[in-house]
Amino acid sequence: MSKIAKLACLTLAYPLFASAQTKAPAGTPVRITITLGHHYGQEPPALTRDDLVVTERFDPLPVTNLVPLRGDRAGLELYVLVDNCSNREPGSHFAELRRFVSSQPSTTAIGVAYIENGRLQVAEKPTQDHERAVKALSTPAGSKPASPFIPLTELIQSWPQGSSRRAVLMISNGIDPAAADTLQATSAETAIEAAERAGVTVYAIYHPSADYLASDPSKIYSGQVELAHLAVETGGEAYFLGFGPLPSLAPFLADVADHTANQYLLEFVADPSLDAGSFQPVTVRSKIRDIELMTPSKVWVPAARKAGPTGEE
Repeated sequence: MSKIAKLACLTLAYPLFASAQTKAPAGTPVRITITLGHHYGQEPPALTRDDLVVTERFDPLPVTNLVPLRGDRAGLELYVLVDNCSNREPGSHFAELRRFVSSQPSTTAIGVAYIENGRLQVAEKPTQDHERAVKALSTPAGSKPASPFIPLTELIQSWPQGSSRRAVLMISNGIDPAAADTLQATSAETAIEAAERAGVTVYAIYHPSADYLASDPSKIYSGQVELAHLAVETGGEAYFLGFGPLPSLAPFLADVADHTANQYLLEFVADPSLDAGSFQPVTVRSKIRDIELMTPSKVWVPAARKAGPTGEE
């Protein structure tokens, strides 16, 4: 075969090879919000998808995109959820909370809700009018202790999905009086699954009830464990110092603001052999040293939608 004929064969073959190389990976596309954690006063690095490794039970998964959630993608809906049974010395703390709400960027819509006798009460749906959200904030008047996780689940499940990422700042003692096991509350597990399925990140600030000094220490500890479990599993963080009220909310609210300002939308493809319509454990790590990533511990792999009569999904 002449050199010209060989070159022609290679030219014809190359597009087929290139097409095979650029073919989309098989599997179910999944999106999660990841957070660039503590960077200790240094400017956080700008991540790219090549900086990340996503694995499912040690098997690597294809990373298809990584979008910084800033600029025209900075939209955030943040609910402040306050447990009304947490009424120990709240005055100055709520002045700090009001300043936090007022200082949020214009791209953040703030909602305000309360847990009253174990029931959810929405005082203000997410609004970019931060002064309106501030007016909806009121210090807890005290209510009967009940599971804070059932109202949280209700809030998440009734929250319409839009284009913005979503997060909850929950202020509670984390105690479910109805929990049979002091170290595990079924209501907390239900809330975690609801948040992971909806892509909602939860930040939790422990704040005790007025009678915490006379309460069973094991129950207080259990409540803090549940708050920490809830936050970590959903890619957020929990804040507490001992069993008493925090001396100030300001440094922890600043930490929440820093986290929400350094988030990315990560897109990857779940293993096609995984059961669709189920939770799967996924690990995300950075190739860059000394980078802390905060991510959900499980992701919801949706089932593929069946094609309709017109062939559309």
